[in-house]
Amino acid sequence: MPAADLLSSQGLRLDGRRANELRRIRCKLGVFTQPDGSAYLEQGNTKVLAAVYGPHQASKSKSSSDGVVVNCQYSMATFSTGERKNRPRGDRKSQEISLHLRQALTAAIKTELYPRSQIDIYVEVLQADGGTFCAGVNAATLALIDAGIPLRAYVCACSASMAWGARPQPLVDVPHVEEAAGGVVLTVASLPNTGSTALLEMSHKLHMDYFKMVFSSAVQGCRDIEVILDRAVRDHLAEGWTEQDTVTV
Repeated sequence: MPAADLLSSQGLRLDGRRANELRRIRCKLGVFTQPDGSAYLEQGNTKVLAAVYGPHQASKSKSSSDGVVVNCQYSMATFSTGERKNRPRGDRKSQEISLHLRQALTAAIKTELYPRSQIDIYVEVLQADGGTFCAGVNAATLALIDAGIPLRAYVCACSASMAWGARPQPLVDVPHVEEAAGGVVLTVASLPNTGSTALLEMSHKLHMDYFKMVFSSAVQGCRDIEVILDRAVRDHLAEGWTEQDTVTV
């Protein structure tokens, strides 16, 4: 499908969203008991689990006196896509995304607080419908908070693309059908509260004039996602206090 057909004459996308509208995000902290922190997140039809272990003592080969070593592992369940491909853990694409996750999350973690220690972050995609890296970052942020690991700020990720028509328009939070259209996809991981960018990746070249539009759309998406994640954290804490009060009584 050409990128020019991604918006209808009424300004709606194929899934019924406006150009600047996020997919529905549902999330929950503390979904597992064994890890130190965990979270489940749905971003549209993309569904992700994240688990955090640590901080714990790092091995001598990885130990650093400057701060904690962040280890990230990204993987996709074999049933996560309609193609039913058996993608082994540690394949080239997963390794690349694991490195990007580490870069984005390390920017938010107060690594200097845990010298000679290690934090392990595991992200598993249960269902993929575009934006799996973004959903992974957002789920991992919640899992880190659930583990009680101090962060400088929320790190949130969002993608954006471009609909080429009579009037080019940026599209936020790109699903698989829009990724497959072959247009540019810009992925941004940022710390909205500080205004800093932790990671930026672009699938194709794009003229600078249009880049500013797409980048601004992705950054605004990160800000909107931060509001959703913060609400989930506050709701989780409120539930915890309610349960504690009940036990005390």
